[in-house]
Amino acid sequence: MKGLYLVEPVVAVYAFASFIVYPLVQQYVYRRLWQQITNTSYPVIDTSSQCDRNSSNHSSQYEEVQKAASLFSMYSELFSMIPSLLVTLVLVAYSDQRGRKITIILPLIGSLVYCLCFLAVSIFELNLYLLIVASIVSSFFGGIGTMLGGCFSYVADLFEDGKQKMLRMAGLDMMLGLLSGVALISTGYFLHATGFNWPFFTAAMFHLLNLVYAVLILEESRVIDSVANAETNTYKWKKLTLGIYSLFAQGSRRKNCLLALLIIIFSSFSFAYFGGLSLVTLYELNEPLCWNEILIGYGSALSTAVFAVSFVGVYVLSRCLSETPIIFIGVLSVFTGLVMMAFIKTTLLMFLVRIPMLLGIMPFPVMRSMMSKVVSKSEQGALFACVTAIDNLTTTVATAAFNSIYSATLSWFPGFPFILAGGFCLIPMSLLSVLRFLGLENSNETESLLPEEETSEEETDNTPVA
Repeated sequence: MKGLYLVEPVVAVYAFASFIVYPLVQQYVYRRLWQQITNTSYPVIDTSSQCDRNSSNHSSQYEEVQKAASLFSMYSELFSMIPSLLVTLVLVAYSDQRGRKITIILPLIGSLVYCLCFLAVSIFELNLYLLIVASIVSSFFGGIGTMLGGCFSYVADLFEDGKQKMLRMAGLDMMLGLLSGVALISTGYFLHATGFNWPFFTAAMFHLLNLVYAVLILEESRVIDSVANAETNTYKWKKLTLGIYSLFAQGSRRKNCLLALLIIIFSSFSFAYFGGLSLVTLYELNEPLCWNEILIGYGSALSTAVFAVSFVGVYVLSRCLSETPIIFIGVLSVFTGLVMMAFIKTTLLMFLVRIPMLLGIMPFPVMRSMMSKVVSKSEQGALFACVTAIDNLTTTVATAAFNSIYSATLSWFPGFPFILAGGFCLIPMSLLSVLRFLGLENSNETESLLPEEETSEEETDNTPVA
């Protein structure tokens, strides 16, 4: 049976299975902590989402549980960060020599282990802190960063044309968003109807099916020379280290400046975006919103519409704008939404505030495509290893930092972390003006930074786009 060069189904199924679990973990931890701290069962809240303001003691209990839940999330992120970063850096860079499928298969195994551990804790009501252990164990297989780094490298192997590559990468982001949105809509009803056990089991089965597809059906995008494959392990590790090092060591000053600037813009925007969004569920559980699982599912699903709208935005805007303005529009979209979110007090406004953020994902595929064009084809894995590792680091630090800030500022202004996240958006917006000033955003100039033999080869393979 001939394999397929379609990595989109892997991303789609992975997104669906992961985002069934992601909001459940926060809610499960929140409910278990509520029972431990208050010694009472978790209160059932109807869809009107009105908080019980008649008891000051009840309000103080909400605040105590909120702080404990945010700190639990911070510990889980921090303890699993280092293994995940190291695995991502090694695997994705090593895929230049070993092939891309290893970066997809291992994270799927880790996700399967993660779901099964959560299922065991939920069924047998084991110690809550075993969930942190499960997170650490799964991180040794890589994580979503490892898999996405491998998938973006996979796409970079298949396409030479810059615009086609950018649209295909935007398509991966769209698949990630659409399927996660479907998962988030169904999660609330699933949880309401069956409790926590069945959703965890369902997610595990989807990860298992995805693993079968990746192992047996997905074709390898990067053909490995059998002679190179026979090299000693010592030489392979030397090549791996040199591959990461050569991204900057062997490039021109102009190339290094552009690549470093793009990575800083990418990571600073990721820090602000994911740091702010990591608090949304806790903010919705808190007064004055006090959302239940149904409303949380709808809100999260509406947030993921940003992936589809951002894909359309990239497709349309790329016809009339260069990369830098597209990135700026996306960052501005996130800045506006985060600042508005800090002052939301009603359910209707909490839904509507998602609208200004609908173009917020556009910067990610555009910057990935720009960085991909800067380096040679043999360095795509090393590039995405560095980008993904830095992105994972900034996202994890952002999640931990913003959870800590939320816990500290909860009593006087719960919306303060959103304003802070919006303020961090000013950093990539400022750096974009520097990128524009240096005149490096033009696609033709970017491609000229590649070695002469690579660019001539690409020009031969490329055909004009109508």
